[in-house]
Amino acid sequence: MKPTLVILAAGMASRYGSMKQVEGFGPGGETIMDYSIFDAMRSGFGKVVFIIRKEFEDNFKSIFEPKLKGRIETVYVFQELNSFTGSFEIPSERSKPWGTAHAVLCAKEVVQEPFAVINADDFYGYNAFRNAASFLQVECNDHNFAIVGYDLPGTLSEHGTVNRGICQLDHDGNLASITERINIAKAGERILSKDGLQPEELSPNARVSMNFWCFAPSFFSYTEKLFVQFLEANGKEPKSEFFIPLVADNFIKEGGVIQVIPTSSLWFGVTYKEDAPFVKESLDTLIANAEYPRLLWE
Repeated sequence: MKPTLVILAAGMASRYGSMKQVEGFGPGGETIMDYSIFDAMRSGFGKVVFIIRKEFEDNFKSIFEPKLKGRIETVYVFQELNSFTGSFEIPSERSKPWGTAHAVLCAKEVVQEPFAVINADDFYGYNAFRNAASFLQVECNDHNFAIVGYDLPGTLSEHGTVNRGICQLDHDGNLASITERINIAKAGERILSKDGLQPEELSPNARVSMNFWCFAPSFFSYTEKLFVQFLEANGKEPKSEFFIPLVADNFIKEGGVIQVIPTSSLWFGVTYKEDAPFVKESLDTLIANAEYPRLLWE
């Protein structure tokens, strides 16, 4: 059974200032998602599920259907504020959905096979998809999930601070927990996080989560149960969010294993508008090195 790729594309990036998920960075106007889908296809994935907002539907379909029709199955799922909330009374001041784990949960009815989850606006690289596909096809089960771990220095921006999930590993090298650190930036040769937590200086050898996860279909029922608990405890807070690491942490505490999949791939993304030239330059270099065709879909 071929694994499925779930792409989280429902958010609008306030710091970036535009709908960067559908901005063209490649020579033929390819989005970062195009490269992820291309890498997923050549790694053995058989379906792509876009998690979007309903108002983005026509825009997304007009961009991706001409490219992908006949190449890979595509499904569009909407993350809405009232999805999976049941009888819970949503606060009137709440305007946006409930975070990344809630977004994945919205794909419950269309994913019945092992699947990967990625962000729409991050470039993950072929090696990462190949390693993830191998895990999903061979090792993934109800008690064994995974995350792709990137080296911290390669995920920083020259144009401002970033937030990163720092992975703590257990004695077997599996994920023990993820600590969200904010305001991370280089300071000379050092990497510092100005968030009040300790240690302030972060190790250059630290593995970080870029939100590339591998799950079995049982993730959905497990997450739905936790979402009910989350709403009861935090649903009245207007900015509370139900993140994937919250589910992962609970899964580990209950005896599940989350492997950390290493990758040699280069990660890059567009946190700030000033990052865009670097993204384009990085893609040009990969194309010049024959890692991608100049025009992906011809």
